Amino acid sequence: MKNSKPDRLKATAPSSLDLIKRVNAVALPRLESLCQTWLPNGRREGREYVALNPMRQDRHLGSFRINLQNGLWADFATPDRGRDPVALYAYLHGLRQFEAARQLAVELGVAP
Repeated sequence: MKNSKPDRLKATAPSSLDLIKRVNAVALPRLESLCQTWLPNGRREGREYVALNPMRQDRHLGSFRINLQNGLWADFATPDRGRDPVALYAYLHGLRQFEAARQLAVELGVAP
């Protein structure tokens, strides 16, 4: 039985989930530095990076937090939250997960 063209492409092209996992693996150890770039008015508090949420009229540090060890993040003043650096990048840039992973891969030098 011959492989159809989509099957061959599937075998050679990395899945979006694979790319997201690889980008997260590279981004997590650099998360504090990335947060300083993406959220320059924030600061480290223990294991967390605390910043103003640029996606709303946030005026006080405290509710928007990123765990620097595991990548979990949340704005406790809204329902906005995520599980990893790619999700945070997607949120901050108004992108879908895969597009965020592709852009962040370029920034971090992760092969597509």
